[in-house]
Amino acid sequence: MAAGCSRAAAGGTAAPAPAPPPAAAADVAFMRGMIEHHAQAVLMAVWAPSHGASAPVRELCARIGVSQRDEIAAMERWLADRGLAAPAVDTATGRMMAGAGGMAGMSGMGADTLMPGMLTEAQLDRLDAARGPAFDRLFLRFMIQHHAGALVMVQRLVNAPGAARDGFVFQFASDVNAGQSAEIDRMRRMLAALTLDEGNP
Repeated sequence: MAAGCSRAAAGGTAAPAPAPPPAAAADVAFMRGMIEHHAQAVLMAVWAPSHGASAPVRELCARIGVSQRDEIAAMERWLADRGLAAPAVDTATGRMMAGAGGMAGMSGMGADTLMPGMLTEAQLDRLDAARGPAFDRLFLRFMIQHHAGALVMVQRLVNAPGAARDGFVFQFASDVNAGQSAEIDRMRRMLAALTLDEGNP
């Protein structure tokens, strides 16, 4: 037996990687939903340079864009490893594309059908129309709302029976909770520091 194992090792034939355990339905729903949730954050963040955002807000948006794209890629890999479809996202723009795995979507829906924290079409239109200091204030308000929704999604996952027992899902959800909580605190401080005219939105 030992000799046979040694020959296999010497021959350089690697054993196939073990298949990942079956995914809990709540884990799959969380991953797919969070991909769409993150995509909307990217969509909001990419507007900063063209909408006259201040340097601090542009820096924040750049950080959000990088982190959310990296996390989307990680969630897509987790789903792909299990032979599961992911929502089709253009990570450069944050736009959802026609494709498999879509869930709530990001347009043409009312607030009652969106995932927690997701902006409505009216809110996205309002942000897209804003420029300069008005964009800064709206972006911070809306991204605080958006991040708070992600925390709700994490809490719902943790509370779901049998969910978040997969090591990656648990660690990912924990990282989202910690990272977005910290960013909410930072954005609240930034919002408080803004000195906009009373009449600005």
